Amino acid sequence: MRASIESCSLPSSYRIIRMIAMADAEPTVSDPSQILKEEFRRHLEIFYARLKLAPPYESVEKAIRMLITIVHARPKEEQLRIVSDPALQWEQFGQAFDASGLAKKHRGIIAGLARNRAALNLPVEYDHFLNLFLA
Repeated sequence: MRASIESCSLPSSYRIIRMIAMADAEPTVSDPSQILKEEFRRHLEIFYARLKLAPPYESVEKAIRMLITIVHARPKEEQLRIVSDPALQWEQFGQAFDASGLAKKHRGIIAGLARNRAALNLPVEYDHFLNLFLA
């Protein structure tokens, strides 16, 4: 780990030391599940934020674990193909969303919002999630 001292006007005994770990670095393509995990988390945050709903945190974490399980079950070559193909990513995201039970959380509210799709401020890719509420 590398430590850096943030400059500020406080005496040195009150300065904040920020630890920067190598684990915080960008994931490499050699770890496709980590890349997909972060992308999925970002999309889930956007999805719930745009619907103005608090995400069901335990179910979100379960969905992320489900995605990792789904991805790890695939050969490495297919994992790399998924990382490079947004359509394949959304297919995996939709499977994890459904298998984790996220489609059962806030079901009535989201189904109502999904029926008036034009009023939502979500790109069309998010229909992979919304359609699960209409089924």
